[in-house]
Amino acid sequence: MLAERYGWEPRYEPVDNNPYLEDFYADMARWSFNLQIYFLNKRFKEVVEISKESKYIIQDRTIFEDARIFAVNLHNQGMMSDRDFANYSDLFDLMMSLVKLPDLMIYIRSSIPTLVQQIQKRGREYEQTIRLDYLQGLSDLYERWIETYKGPLIIIDGDNVKFGENPLDFQKVTDMIDAKLFGLFS
Repeated sequence: MLAERYGWEPRYEPVDNNPYLEDFYADMARWSFNLQIYFLNKRFKEVVEISKESKYIIQDRTIFEDARIFAVNLHNQGMMSDRDFANYSDLFDLMMSLVKLPDLMIYIRSSIPTLVQQIQKRGREYEQTIRLDYLQGLSDLYERWIETYKGPLIIIDGDNVKFGENPLDFQKVTDMIDAKLFGLFS
Protein backbone atom coordinates (compact mmCIF):
# COMPACT_ATOMS: atom_id res chain seq x y z
CA MET A 1 0.00 0.00 0.00
CA LEU A 2 2.84 2.38 0.80
CA ALA A 3 4.66 1.51 -2.42
CA GLU A 4 1.54 2.36 -4.39
CA ARG A 5 0.80 5.54 -2.43
CA TYR A 6 4.32 6.97 -2.76
CA GLY A 7 5.46 5.38 -6.02
CA TRP A 8 8.17 3.41 -4.23
CA GLU A 9 9.48 0.09 -5.51
CA PRO A 10 8.57 -2.70 -3.08
CA ARG A 11 11.04 -5.38 -1.99
CA TYR A 12 9.42 -8.34 -0.28
CA GLU A 13 10.91 -10.93 2.01
CA PRO A 14 12.11 -13.97 -0.01
CA VAL A 15 10.15 -16.80 1.62
CA ASP A 16 8.72 -18.77 -1.29
CA ASN A 17 12.02 -19.98 -2.72
CA ASN A 18 13.89 -20.30 0.56
CA PRO A 19 15.57 -23.74 0.62
CA TYR A 20 15.85 -23.75 4.44
CA LEU A 21 12.56 -22.41 5.79
CA GLU A 22 10.52 -25.62 5.99
CA ASP A 23 13.50 -27.55 7.37
CA PHE A 24 14.04 -24.79 9.94
CA TYR A 25 10.49 -24.97 11.27
CA ALA A 26 10.78 -28.77 11.47
CA ASP A 27 14.13 -28.65 13.39
CA MET A 28 15.13 -25.15 14.47
CA ALA A 29 18.30 -26.18 16.30
CA ARG A 30 19.68 -28.03 13.28
CA TRP A 31 18.85 -25.39 10.66
CA SER A 32 19.02 -22.05 12.52
CA PHE A 33 22.54 -21.07 11.43
CA ASN A 34 21.95 -22.10 7.81
CA LEU A 35 18.68 -20.17 7.65
CA GLN A 36 20.15 -17.04 9.23
CA ILE A 37 23.15 -17.07 6.87
CA TYR A 38 20.75 -17.50 3.93
CA PHE A 39 18.71 -14.47 5.03
CA LEU A 40 21.82 -12.42 5.81
CA ASN A 41 23.23 -13.14 2.36
CA LYS A 42 19.96 -12.24 0.60
CA ARG A 43 19.38 -9.09 2.65
CA PHE A 44 22.95 -7.85 2.28
CA LYS A 45 22.76 -8.29 -1.50
CA GLU A 46 19.51 -6.34 -1.40
CA VAL A 47 21.01 -3.54 0.74
CA VAL A 48 23.92 -3.23 -1.70
CA GLU A 49 21.51 -3.17 -4.68
CA ILE A 50 19.34 -0.54 -2.98
CA SER A 51 22.36 1.65 -2.28
CA LYS A 52 23.06 1.74 -6.03
CA GLU A 53 19.47 2.67 -6.98
CA SER A 54 18.33 6.21 -7.66
CA LYS A 55 14.66 5.40 -7.03
CA TYR A 56 12.98 5.01 -3.66
CA ILE A 57 12.56 1.47 -2.36
CA ILE A 58 10.51 0.09 0.51
CA GLN A 59 11.35 -3.24 2.16
CA ASP A 60 9.03 -5.35 4.28
CA ARG A 61 11.91 -6.73 6.36
CA THR A 62 15.38 -5.35 7.06
CA ILE A 63 18.83 -6.82 7.53
CA PHE A 64 18.79 -5.61 11.14
CA GLU A 65 15.91 -7.88 12.13
CA ASP A 66 17.81 -11.04 11.27
CA ALA A 67 20.91 -10.10 13.23
CA ARG A 68 19.42 -8.18 16.15
CA ILE A 69 16.24 -10.18 16.68
CA PHE A 70 15.95 -13.57 14.96
CA ALA A 71 19.53 -14.81 15.38
CA VAL A 72 19.68 -13.49 18.96
CA ASN A 73 16.39 -15.23 19.79
CA LEU A 74 17.62 -18.51 18.35
CA HIS A 75 20.85 -18.20 20.32
CA ASN A 76 19.04 -17.24 23.55
CA GLN A 77 16.74 -20.24 23.22
CA GLY A 78 19.65 -22.63 22.69
CA MET A 79 18.84 -23.24 19.03
CA MET A 80 22.07 -21.64 17.73
CA SER A 81 25.44 -22.50 19.27
CA ASP A 82 27.74 -19.86 20.77
CA ARG A 83 30.27 -20.56 18.01
CA ASP A 84 27.73 -20.14 15.19
CA PHE A 85 26.23 -17.03 16.80
CA ALA A 86 29.66 -15.39 17.21
CA ASN A 87 30.55 -16.20 13.60
CA TYR A 88 27.21 -14.87 12.36
CA SER A 89 27.48 -11.70 14.47
CA ASP A 90 31.00 -10.95 13.25
CA LEU A 91 29.88 -11.33 9.65
CA PHE A 92 26.88 -9.04 10.23
CA ASP A 93 29.03 -6.36 11.88
CA LEU A 94 31.44 -6.42 8.93
CA MET A 95 28.57 -6.09 6.46
CA MET A 96 27.02 -3.20 8.39
CA SER A 97 30.30 -1.29 8.36
CA LEU A 98 29.83 -1.06 4.58
CA VAL A 99 26.24 0.27 4.41
CA LYS A 100 24.17 3.16 5.77
CA LEU A 101 20.93 3.19 7.72
CA PRO A 102 17.63 3.45 5.82
CA ASP A 103 16.04 6.87 5.32
CA LEU A 104 13.15 5.74 7.53
CA MET A 105 12.38 2.68 9.65
CA ILE A 106 8.71 1.86 10.20
CA TYR A 107 8.17 -0.41 13.20
CA ILE A 108 4.77 -2.03 13.64
CA ARG A 109 4.44 -2.87 17.35
CA SER A 110 2.04 -5.78 17.87
CA SER A 111 1.04 -8.00 20.77
CA ILE A 112 1.43 -11.78 20.64
CA PRO A 113 -2.33 -12.35 20.00
CA THR A 114 -2.15 -9.97 17.02
CA LEU A 115 0.95 -11.74 15.71
CA VAL A 116 -0.79 -15.11 16.00
CA GLN A 117 -3.80 -13.75 14.10
CA GLN A 118 -1.51 -12.48 11.33
CA ILE A 119 0.29 -15.83 11.10
CA GLN A 120 -3.03 -17.67 10.87
CA LYS A 121 -4.35 -15.19 8.30
CA ARG A 122 -1.20 -15.59 6.17
CA GLY A 123 -1.80 -19.35 6.18
CA ARG A 124 1.74 -20.63 5.62
CA GLU A 125 1.59 -24.24 6.79
CA TYR A 126 5.15 -24.32 8.13
CA GLU A 127 4.43 -21.30 10.37
CA GLN A 128 1.46 -22.90 12.10
CA THR A 129 3.68 -24.76 14.58
CA ILE A 130 5.56 -21.69 15.84
CA ARG A 131 5.71 -21.80 19.62
CA LEU A 132 4.38 -18.91 21.70
CA ASP A 133 7.62 -18.66 23.70
CA TYR A 134 9.49 -18.24 20.40
CA LEU A 135 7.14 -15.38 19.40
CA GLN A 136 7.44 -13.80 22.86
CA GLY A 137 11.24 -13.94 22.60
CA LEU A 138 11.08 -12.21 19.24
CA SER A 139 8.71 -9.56 20.56
CA ASP A 140 10.95 -8.81 23.55
CA LEU A 141 14.01 -8.52 21.31
CA TYR A 142 12.20 -6.22 18.86
CA GLU A 143 11.32 -3.92 21.74
CA ARG A 144 14.90 -3.86 23.08
CA TRP A 145 16.31 -3.27 19.60
CA ILE A 146 13.89 -0.51 18.63
CA GLU A 147 14.76 1.39 21.84
CA THR A 148 18.37 1.61 20.66
CA TYR A 149 17.75 2.20 16.95
CA LYS A 150 19.69 5.31 15.85
CA GLY A 151 18.03 6.23 12.55
CA PRO A 152 14.76 7.98 11.64
CA LEU A 153 11.90 5.93 13.08
CA ILE A 154 8.11 5.73 13.14
CA ILE A 155 6.32 3.37 15.53
CA ILE A 156 2.82 2.17 14.59
CA ASP A 157 0.46 0.49 17.05
CA GLY A 158 -0.28 -2.72 15.12
CA ASP A 159 -2.97 -3.80 17.58
CA ASN A 160 -5.12 -0.70 17.09
CA VAL A 161 -4.07 0.95 13.82
CA LYS A 162 -5.54 -1.32 11.14
CA PHE A 163 -4.03 0.47 8.15
CA GLY A 164 -4.68 -2.47 5.80
CA GLU A 165 -8.41 -2.41 6.53
CA ASN A 166 -9.23 1.17 7.49
CA PRO A 167 -8.51 4.12 5.14
CA LEU A 168 -8.42 6.56 8.08
CA ASP A 169 -5.77 4.46 9.80
CA PHE A 170 -3.77 4.29 6.57
CA GLN A 171 -3.98 8.09 6.42
CA LYS A 172 -2.58 8.27 9.98
CA VAL A 173 0.38 6.20 8.86
CA THR A 174 1.03 8.26 5.73
CA ASP A 175 0.73 11.48 7.77
CA MET A 176 3.47 10.19 10.10
CA ILE A 177 5.64 9.25 7.11
CA ASP A 178 5.09 12.64 5.46
CA ALA A 179 6.03 14.43 8.67
CA LYS A 180 9.19 12.37 9.13
CA LEU A 181 10.40 12.35 5.51
CA PHE A 182 9.14 15.65 4.19
CA GLY A 183 8.68 17.79 7.30
CA LEU A 184 4.93 18.06 6.79
CA PHE A 185 2.56 18.08 9.73
CA SER A 186 -0.98 16.80 9.67
